[in-house]
Amino acid sequence: MTTPTLHSGASPTLAGRFSPARLAWVLGVLFVLTAMVFVAGAMLGAEPIGLRRALEDPESIDARILFGLRLPRLVLALIAGAGLSAAGAAYQGLLRNPLADPFVLGVSGGAALGGTLALAAGSLLPPLGMSWLVGGTLVTSAAFVGAAGATLLAFAAGRSGGRLDPTRTLLAGVVFNSFAAALITLLKTAVSPEKAQELLFWLTGTLGYESWSTLLAAGIATLLTILFLARQGHALNVLTLGDDSAAALGIDVARVRLVVFAAASLAVAVAVSLTGMVAFVGLVVPHMMRLSLGPDLRLLIPASALGGAAFLLAADLGARLLFIPLGTELPAGALTALTGGPFFLMLLRRKLL
Repeated sequence: MTTPTLHSGASPTLAGRFSPARLAWVLGVLFVLTAMVFVAGAMLGAEPIGLRRALEDPESIDARILFGLRLPRLVLALIAGAGLSAAGAAYQGLLRNPLADPFVLGVSGGAALGGTLALAAGSLLPPLGMSWLVGGTLVTSAAFVGAAGATLLAFAAGRSGGRLDPTRTLLAGVVFNSFAAALITLLKTAVSPEKAQELLFWLTGTLGYESWSTLLAAGIATLLTILFLARQGHALNVLTLGDDSAAALGIDVARVRLVVFAAASLAVAVAVSLTGMVAFVGLVVPHMMRLSLGPDLRLLIPASALGGAAFLLAADLGARLLFIPLGTELPAGALTALTGGPFFLMLLRRKLL
């Protein structure tokens, strides 16, 4: 099996096209776009609110909706979208494969399995006097452990001859995803219908209402991870030339693969543990950025982070606005899949992958 390479892969001329001024300009434009979507998400929804009334009267219904419901959810969408997209860009550069993303590599599948196990076990803990464990903390922690385990498995299975082989890593992720999906299906059939519905809703990708302390911890971890991945952009650019060429140019290939793989998986683990399975963000957004900005990962990774944040914020806004005609709210993950699937097929048809 031959590992497909990025058609727009990095080349020795990348250094000539990169400049701090261009980085600042691109990130500035994306920041403004993200801010606009964020403000729209705060103001629009099934229940219209008045910003001035919300700011002047903390006890008003407008203030409760804005600060108690919409802002925590929007911040979560921003964190998860940025983390998933930056990780997807890093995976694609690291493995030199346009199909590499958190789902294909099994990281999201591991997080989903961990969260599912926690949700399924929730009904068993209160009779044992462990009701304090039931809730979002248990699900988040279990999803994080599942993602970490899947990362270690993919990394261990992907090593061949002391190196991380992209093809073996992707195959390990695909196999683990199938295994995780089978276990999740088994769990859904073994629990009550109410619990099965809860599992289905979480697995589809739901933006809930986390505490500010949880969002602060997740935001700090995701921001540090994105900054670290962006600093590895030059090394990832050189890696696209091949392991031997990268080593000849002074890159410690084994170290770069290890730290980038671990950092990207940490961002995915944080996102999926809080939102469930939000599909296609880590695959489609990096491709959109690459088509617009080129393949330089020094620019592509931070641009993908902001683009992913705007993408998931827009999906969350769309899910809430659809509540008005449908009378029910779709999970944000369903909208990202509905928009991401056709986009991915378009890329295939245009032979950009």
